[in-house]
Amino acid sequence: MRPVILRRGLVALFAAAVTFGAITQAQAETLRIGYQKYGTLVLLKAKGTLEKRLAAQGVDVQWTEFPGGPQLLEGLNVGSIDFGVTGETPPVFAQAAGADLLYVAYEPPAPHSEALLVPKDSPIKSVADLKGKKVVLNKGSNVHYLLVRALEDAGLKYTDIQTVFLPPADARAAFERGSVDAWVIWDPYQAAAEQQLQARTLRDGQGLVDNHQFYLATKPYAQKNPEVIKTLVEEVRAVGEWSKANPQDVTAQVSPLLGLPTDITLTSVKRQGYGALFLTPEVVAAQQKIADSFYQLKLIPKPLSIKDVIWTPPAALAKAQ
Repeated sequence: MRPVILRRGLVALFAAAVTFGAITQAQAETLRIGYQKYGTLVLLKAKGTLEKRLAAQGVDVQWTEFPGGPQLLEGLNVGSIDFGVTGETPPVFAQAAGADLLYVAYEPPAPHSEALLVPKDSPIKSVADLKGKKVVLNKGSNVHYLLVRALEDAGLKYTDIQTVFLPPADARAAFERGSVDAWVIWDPYQAAAEQQLQARTLRDGQGLVDNHQFYLATKPYAQKNPEVIKTLVEEVRAVGEWSKANPQDVTAQVSPLLGLPTDITLTSVKRQGYGALFLTPEVVAAQQKIADSFYQLKLIPKPLSIKDVIWTPPAALAKAQ
């Protein structure tokens, strides 16, 4: 009888193992979010409300910080994250590079939250004075398009300047050393340079660009998990509404994370756009204009169709916008 009992025991153990494995696999479903040190997703991460809601769906949340939008979208492209937020330009470069992404939502415009800066004692007084000068920026970031538009508006060609591509920390060091003539940058680095270095603003985005922030997901993840994306958008909206009503609280929360004084952080907080809206035809058209501009400048290798990579939300959520 012992062999029979032993076989039954092994069968039971095997069945239990299979069942446990299935449960573990279901519970191990993970949403991987890419974020930058500053922005609405930082606030969402700190609040923990997303984790609580998604736990009911059997989904864990994993957060990964990136130094800028281009790096974040590279993570999206190689499959190390499922969802993230960047400025207007990084998704254009990512789509051109073959990234399988979808635009999920966008934040309201924040044109004052990026600018073209020069040192306080620079002889440069206008964008037109940049002809032949060195301008540093993070290649493929949101400010790349601001630079293009600012030059066009001043009657200059993109080739009339010398571009130097560096990430924000290295760009600031080059700006402080005087090895470049101007710096195109976004908040909170922008606010820090304005107040700590007394950098002068030649031109911000007002009248030139919208400076939208876009929430993006990999196409496979968004199509497979619409309810998770729906929950994400709802939580981002809620945090955005709270942030608009409580700038001082946002500043107190974010300032230590940035390692910046509260006055600098508050300036950035007040200039930011908050919310999560589904893309309208007007926003799609504006993003298409950016893609067309970069193709004409040969900064991307092929023309793009933005409307082909827009996520269609569940009907119930679309009506709730």
